[in-house]
Order: sequence, then structure tokens, then C-alpha cells
Amino acid sequence: MLEKPLYKMMLSHSFNIPVKVTYWDGKSEVYGNGTPEVEVIFNKKIPFKDITNNASLALGEAYMNKDLEIKGSIQKLIESAYESSESFMRASKFRKFLPKQKHTEKQSQEDVQSHYDIGNDFYRLWLDPTMTYSCAYFTNGNTDDLEAAQIAKVHHILQKLNPERGKTLLDIGCGWGTLMLTAAKEYGLKVTGVTLSKEQYELVTKKINDMGLEDQAEVLLEDYRELGDRQFDYVTSVGMFEHVGSENLGEYFKDVAKYLVPNGVALIHGITRQQGGATNAWINKYIFPGGYIPGLVEIISRIEEANLQITDVEMLRRHYQRTLEIWDKNFNGARPTIEGLMGERFTRMWDMYLQACAASFQSGNIDVIQYLLTKGPSGKNLPMTRQYMLTDK
Repeated sequence: MLEKPLYKMMLSHSFNIPVKVTYWDGKSEVYGNGTPEVEVIFNKKIPFKDITNNASLALGEAYMNKDLEIKGSIQKLIESAYESSESFMRASKFRKFLPKQKHTEKQSQEDVQSHYDIGNDFYRLWLDPTMTYSCAYFTNGNTDDLEAAQIAKVHHILQKLNPERGKTLLDIGCGWGTLMLTAAKEYGLKVTGVTLSKEQYELVTKKINDMGLEDQAEVLLEDYRELGDRQFDYVTSVGMFEHVGSENLGEYFKDVAKYLVPNGVALIHGITRQQGGATNAWINKYIFPGGYIPGLVEIISRIEEANLQITDVEMLRRHYQRTLEIWDKNFNGARPTIEGLMGERFTRMWDMYLQACAASFQSGNIDVIQYLLTKGPSGKNLPMTRQYMLTDK
């Protein structure tokens, strides 16, 4: 019972909303003033040292295993923990970063397939019809029309490139192909997409054939580092650099530069921490093996080292928060089917993952940023003002 006072000390300073905590002995306490907005129930005592060693891993596993229950919004609870100035989520003595991750081509393939090859049927249950698994772009405010927002995101990215018909585009980490196929069909570009996911490769290949775009689009099941001396007028990469690891971030941007023709344009879209790079042990173990969220300064320095120049930077934090909230709503709408397909533990894990990420964006713990880059003087061959980016397709 010696650990319980330590729990009380930690939890009494962990949230900026009133929270009810029910301990493993059945006794409850309310921390904060007012009616509790969320209740945390410890069905089993978690060793306190496990929490201090790595809170995200210890508490995430406890929730997956039903040793920990949360009544109310997981997102609100985690957001509160991030925003509380004294929270264990912020205190440096409780932060533990993972050891260096391997990111060989073989390891990258295993990491990607462990996440994206869960199955297209799983992702269809809660993504929008475009099967886009990245931050949407809500041009009409806080709308619930996720499909329209994902299509708007694709056009927003392509318009930033100011593309000319007949030119070439490389999409690094092409996902289920919405961006590359839109670029081919609606912008007249010759496109190449690369992915390490077999499920994505097979679906994109089918889409290319179904749309009659065989002469204009190709998808490759290979590592982006294997493209040799090929060059393209434009490069896009959405939600990709979070997978390459800190040690490979410089190589990633150098490859972007290598694949661009002189004065070519790239749009790189990815999750970034403005406070500095970090990993999350629970997400790395169960959701994104090998994942690393780079810091803003780290990314800027790698861009500079690759001899690329920044033309435009846009923060889309609130857009990703809203995207995740809709994904989680869709996910829970399909929860019985997902539990039948994947099991209860997996379903609890993914629900927590989606809500935790939404809370992290909401609190400003992480951001998502679009970097418009040129291989040559910034903005060369692009319009003088940003207005061209905002013209509706």
C-alpha cells in the first residue's frame, strides 16, 4: 500500500479538469474542483515505477488489458494531462525516450507492413471512401464531411506545386493512391507512387487499371531509396517522414532533392513537434514500429543540409485534430464489426490511439506541417504570392 500515496501525489497534479479516480481497493478520490468530467478506474495496481519509467507504455498497456478503465472522453483526459503544467506527461523526470531505432530497408518494410497491411477491409470500416489515411483539410470550418476534406487536401497540395500538364510527379509513400491518381487524372501529370505496403500496392494497381491510367500512372512496391537516378518535376510525400527515424531524416530530404530536377518543387507534409523531436513508447510498440516525430528545428536543418530551399510553411494542427475525431467516431460506429474482426484488446488499443493523437494535436503537443520546397532559389517558377494556392480546382 506504500505506492498509493505516490499515486495520489502524481494524480492530484496531473489534470486541469476535475477527475474522479477509483483505486484498486475500491476507494475513490476527486482531484480538481467541480463535478468530475472523467473517471479513471484502476482495476489492478500498476507498479508505480512502471509509470515513472514510461507512462505512455504502462498506462496504454493497462488500458488494453482492462487493468485500467476510463469513463468519459479519453481525448479530454489526455488533453488535460498535456495541458496541466505539473502533469507527469510534461515533467521531464517522467519522460523516457526509446533507444535508437533501426531503419534499414528491410526493417522499414517490416514496420510499414505491420501497420498498413492490417488489411484494407479494416481501414475501409472507418476511413472515408477515398481511403486517405492522413490529415484532411477542412476548407469550410468544422464540417463533418471527411471525404470532401480529404479531396480538398489533395487539391491543396497539388495546387501548391503549381503543376504543368505533362510533367512528372513522384509520390513517396503513396498510400491508397488518391493523391497520385488525382494528379494523373485531373492535373494531367505522369505519376509514380511508391509504397512498402502490399495491400496498398494491390489496391492502387487495381485503381490504375480500372481508371484506364496505365500510360500515365505507375505504383512501385519498393523502398523510396531504390529509385536510382530517376528525376521528377515534382515530389510529394504525405505522412511519410515520421517513419524514417531521426538517423535517416537527413537521407530522406537528400533523396527528395536527388529525385527533383533543377528548380523542381516538393511538397512534404508530416507530423512535427515544434518543441523538439520525440518518440512514444506505447505507439512505437503497438501502432507504428520505428516511428519518430521530428522537431521543427531538426527538420529545417535537414532541409538546409539537402540544399533545398523553403518557399512556404503551413501549420494544419487543428485540421488533424478534427480528422482524428471523425476517424474515432467512425471507428466506434463500426466497433462491433472491428471487435469481431480484430478482437476486443486490439479495438481498445486503436480507440485509445486515435483519441490520444487527437488530444495531442488539440493540446499543441504535436503539429502537422506542410513544407513547400524548391531545388533552387525559393519560389523560383512559382507565382509571387500565395493566392494561387487558394484557387478552387
